[in-house]
Parts: sequence; C-alpha cells; structure tokens
Amino acid sequence: MYYVYILKLERNNKFYIGYTKDLIKRIEQHKSKNKFQLIYYESYSVEELARSRERKLKYYGSAWRALKKRIMA
Repeated sequence: MYYVYILKLERNNKFYIGYTKDLIKRIEQHKSKNKFQLIYYESYSVEELARSRERKLKYYGSAWRALKKRIMA
C-alpha cells in the first residue's frame, strides 16, 4: 500500500503533506525532527495514484482547500 498523509506541526500550526510506502516508518522518521499530529491519511494500492494525489494537494490549492474544509470541520 501507498499512503498520502497530512501532519500538523505543533511549532507553527502549519501542515505537511507527503506520501510513503511505509506510513509507520515515515511517522517515526518525522518524530525525530518535529512534534506533530497526524491528522489525515489516505491509502492507495497503486503508487502513481498516491503520487498524483500528493501533487494535487501540494500544488493545486482547490484540492487542498476542499480536503481541509472536510477534515477541519
């Protein structure tokens, strides 16, 4: 499985969007750098779908705004 995930950084309340094949391992890697909260993730069976979703969330504001509205409500 491939995962698209969103972290909320405690230091400045900003969001980090990423994708990975191993979500647990990636979260552990993030823990060594920052304090954060995992607020959302999606899983995909095809890597290209996960990469495409990550790009949409990072680079197309409308995709991120729509998702943020859903998860922050």
